[in-house]
Amino acid sequence: MNLYKIKKSNIDKKGLVASKNIKSGTRIIEYIGKLITKKETDENPKFDNEKDIYLFNLNNRYDLDGDYNWNTARLINHSCNPNCEVEGKGLKLWITAIKNIEKGEELSYDYGFSYSKEDLNNFICKCGAKNCCGYIVREESRWRISKKFKKTPRINK
Repeated sequence: MNLYKIKKSNIDKKGLVASKNIKSGTRIIEYIGKLITKKETDENPKFDNEKDIYLFNLNNRYDLDGDYNWNTARLINHSCNPNCEVEGKGLKLWITAIKNIEKGEELSYDYGFSYSKEDLNNFICKCGAKNCCGYIVREESRWRISKKFKKTPRINK
């Protein structure tokens, strides 16, 4: 039995929710996809920020394109207060619980996007967490978003 199921998300479109209680440290699902070069990423119009992007930066030469129906992990949404993280080596990426997750709770992790003042509006955060800065930006960079740039987080229900 999977530890998750696909449901309508409270954050954005679809998401994964825990199908039973999950203990911290549990590997939940592998993030899988096709290995592509940075050049392929730069040249492919599907990575133009105008649509959903399922891409992991692996290193300076390669990315992992997770935009495939068979990659269920792509449906996990970003949160400023995540209950999971991505861990792994090489091409093996796992979504792992970083706290105890209750049955029915949506799975989320910090997407780890770099801060870029020019790109902020392309990555609006809808997580609704108390500590949400309004944008999908990695935790270590959220302090850079001044109050004048913060937006009120929106929650889709």
